[in-house]
Amino acid sequence: MICLVLLVGFAVLRYHDPPPVEELRIRTFDTFQLIDPRVKKIRPVTIVDIDEKSLADPRLGQWPWPRTRIADMVNTLTRMGAVVIAFDVVFAESDRLNPDNAAENFRGLDEATREKLRALPSNDRIFAEAIKNSRVVVGESGVLEPRSDLDKNLPVTGFVTGGEDPDPHLWQFPGLLRNVKVLEEAAAGRGLFTIVPERDGLVRRVPMIMLAQGTRMPSLTFEILRVLIGSNTTIIIKTGKEGIESLILQGLKLKMPTDSSARFWVHYAANDPSIYVSAVDLLDGKVKPEMVARKIVLIGTSATGMNDIKTTPVSKAIPGVEIHAQVLETVFEGLNASGTSLSRPSQSEPFEFATALLAGLLVIAFAPNLGPATLFGVGALFATALIGTSWFYYIEKRQLIDFTYPLLSTTAIYLTLIFSSFVREQAQRKQIRGQFAQYMSPVLVEQLAQSPEKLVLGGEEREMTIMFSDVRGFTTISESFKHDPQGLTRLMNRFLTPLTNVILARKGYIDKYMGDAIMAFWNAPLDDTQHEINACNAAIDMLEKIDEVNKEREEEAREDGHPFLPLNVGVGLNTGVGVVGNMGSDLKFNYSVLGDSVNLASRLEGQTKEYGFPIIVGSKTAMAVKEKFAILELDFIMVKGKTEPEVIYAIGGREDVAQSEGFQRLRNLTIEMLACYRSRDWDGALAAIARGRASDDADTLEHLFELYETRIKSYKVSPPPPDWNGAYQLLTK
Repeated sequence: MICLVLLVGFAVLRYHDPPPVEELRIRTFDTFQLIDPRVKKIRPVTIVDIDEKSLADPRLGQWPWPRTRIADMVNTLTRMGAVVIAFDVVFAESDRLNPDNAAENFRGLDEATREKLRALPSNDRIFAEAIKNSRVVVGESGVLEPRSDLDKNLPVTGFVTGGEDPDPHLWQFPGLLRNVKVLEEAAAGRGLFTIVPERDGLVRRVPMIMLAQGTRMPSLTFEILRVLIGSNTTIIIKTGKEGIESLILQGLKLKMPTDSSARFWVHYAANDPSIYVSAVDLLDGKVKPEMVARKIVLIGTSATGMNDIKTTPVSKAIPGVEIHAQVLETVFEGLNASGTSLSRPSQSEPFEFATALLAGLLVIAFAPNLGPATLFGVGALFATALIGTSWFYYIEKRQLIDFTYPLLSTTAIYLTLIFSSFVREQAQRKQIRGQFAQYMSPVLVEQLAQSPEKLVLGGEEREMTIMFSDVRGFTTISESFKHDPQGLTRLMNRFLTPLTNVILARKGYIDKYMGDAIMAFWNAPLDDTQHEINACNAAIDMLEKIDEVNKEREEEAREDGHPFLPLNVGVGLNTGVGVVGNMGSDLKFNYSVLGDSVNLASRLEGQTKEYGFPIIVGSKTAMAVKEKFAILELDFIMVKGKTEPEVIYAIGGREDVAQSEGFQRLRNLTIEMLACYRSRDWDGALAAIARGRASDDADTLEHLFELYETRIKSYKVSPPPPDWNGAYQLLTK
């Protein structure tokens, strides 16, 4: 009965198709494309690339270029025989280099010259004339905010609809960014070039029809196909209750295979540099005629700074304009040979439901009576058949059939049937936990319960954040308890307990206690992708906990009439590669970490009293958390035992402290002082210190000011060597 309920539950889950289920399915289709991408048979598209080479050419300059230069590109392409020219760029504002703008903004012009400039045609008008003399599709963009300046009178592409209203099923944008009016009116077509990645950032499906600020718009590629047939061609949208059923272009034997949201599955080929020509080469007349003649020409960019790089199932980085080219290639190859366009047929879901239902019932009926080996063999055969069928439909018919749903549904039912075996294994793990829980950390015990083979000597290398903390002046405090050792023990437990709890709460691992000191680390034995942030949060939490303990102890001392000696903690943090694992002897070992990064963390903790800051971190830790914490550079030091210097930082608080005016002043003072100090401007550094002492926040940096003042006075007497790089050699650990 449990398995039957599970079978129904999987059916309901698949019917509602939440994002994780869909993502698993489409990632399988990604794998198919990665194994067998489309092989190009024709190249109907050329891309004129506004590339880094073009933007670096001093004759062309930075983007945006004058519209007259774009007009030259259009005229050149038209003369060379381009059948359609399309822009993967939007010209939403008038050209800033229009002559009338120059007349108003250029200084030193006489009135006659201004009048001559005003009389010249605008760059936009020249560009519009070039567009009018060719077949040009201008690009538009869907945006996330409605545009109050949207001109409702600009021309749009006409549609004929059949059946239900298609708009609720279309991909929608709140706003629409269009070109300036003169360009829109001159163009033969206009379409949205906006490409919408899916939840994981990959572009698999490109919407062919979209709704932007209430206006139904074709995609750039679909509009190119329409203009290619003829500017008066109509787009027919047929819609059923479940969504878009078909998109048809009159005059072309083409029925676009889309999903219910009018999205086209792109059958990707590998990135093809051969279809690109540089915009500067086009303007210089260096492009071969056959690259343009009788071709669709897309004008777009691959320049990194233009922010149009996408990820596809077969390419980690591809210019967005090439995705439009791949859509067009897939369509044209589909016209010449069947089975090149990818599709998800309407009968695929019923087939997948039926397969999952039948397989689940067979497992429920026969699995309890089959031996493990037979059941494994049958399961492997079933999985192979499912995957093979899905692969066959992809290779032979270019249809996307999902095997993950029936396979996962059947596997889940099988796992439920062997739950009793799992319970027995859990009992064995519980026994291991009971035997070792008194001797080892709970995290490590859990790992041993899951993998008993880890109970051996050995280690692994991984990046970690290491912490050393120590109580300042603990020797003086402990001397006050020389006649009360039990009181000293209670005091140690009183401050070690909250500090330990803070570290564990922030996902840290306690390596060892060394009297009043604690050594801990992050990102082992379990992975922690934010180990630097968690360690810094733990350090700040520790200071807060110590303050709470001190307030309680001060109140108790006042009531008892005893002197009060506060506890102060110094914390050193460093991030780096260390060797972590079970270390020791064959008879007794401990889970610990070794390495140069550990030694540096220990040295940094020792420097907290020298620099007057309770938390000091290494450069790698600081760089990883600089957006989340108030980071203050302290020094460039050579610690004892190391040959390479290290920039060290103090952490003054979390993000709220970093944004405060007081901390900003402290940081600016420190930056100024360090800059003068490292450039040997001793007087400038002393002047910066003097200004710092006169500020409202002088007390915070006084310890640091005294340290540098002492060094500078020493360097004035005995200057550092000529090759001095600003590093200070520490003489103590």
